[in-house]
This record gives sequence, C-alpha cells and structure tokens, in this order.
Amino acid sequence: MHFRKRRPPEDPEINLIPFIDVLLVILIFLMLTTTYSKVSELKINLPTANAQATKARPAEIMVLVAADGRYMVNQRMLAGRGIETLAASLAQVAGNAKNTVVIINADAQASHQSVINVMDAARRVGLTQLTFATQGQHDGAAKSEP
Repeated sequence: MHFRKRRPPEDPEINLIPFIDVLLVILIFLMLTTTYSKVSELKINLPTANAQATKARPAEIMVLVAADGRYMVNQRMLAGRGIETLAASLAQVAGNAKNTVVIINADAQASHQSVINVMDAARRVGLTQLTFATQGQHDGAAKSEP
C-alpha cells in the first residue's frame, strides 16, 4: 500500500474582502440617506466699538401702533389708518434722507396686519432700515431691537 503523507490541515482563515465590500455599501447607503440639518443664517453687520471716535446716529422715525390699529409718527397722530396715509407721513418726516431708521413700537395687542402696514409703507417710500422696540419683562424700559 502506498500511503501518501497527509498535509497538515490548514488553519481556517476569515476572508475579509466580502466583509469590506458589505461595509462599503452600507457606508454609501448611509451617506446618501442621511439628512443634514440646514442652519439658517442671518446676515447681519454687527456694530463695532471705537472708544476714540463716536459715530453720528442716523435719523430715527418712531412709529407707534396702537392696539386698535391707529398710528402715531413722531408723536403726531395720523388721521387715517391706511397704508397711503402712513406712507405719506413717513415720506414727509424722512424728507430726502433715505438712511433714516424706522423704529416700530407696536402694542402687544396690535394686529399683525397693522405692523405689516408700517413695514409696507416704509418700503414704499424707500426706508429700508427697520427695527422693533421691545419692553423688558421686569424693568419696563423700552429697548430697540434690530
């Protein structure tokens, strides 16, 4: 009898190539299906402080909006409640200065439409710098918030 020498049994080995292929497919799948949150950014120009020189403040127009929809521009009550009346008053107060800041001071109970009317009237006369005056919770002092 002729016996062949048996080869020693090979150690089992794990084939990593299919494992890597599966992980790659899963990685691609996750990359394509992940939703990224989009952060809205407000583009604002922050004021700079310079202790040596002070900047002149631009002209301001204070517009008060009452709870019942009446308007007051720079302490002068307007006769009508329409956008045309408000725009005419803003144009008269602003004159030729288009860099005037309009400060909207609306009552907490004022309708949203009344505030939008002020913004629309300012846009019609070319006043693009608007800010809202708010009141602190505890102190009651009015603050201007851009």
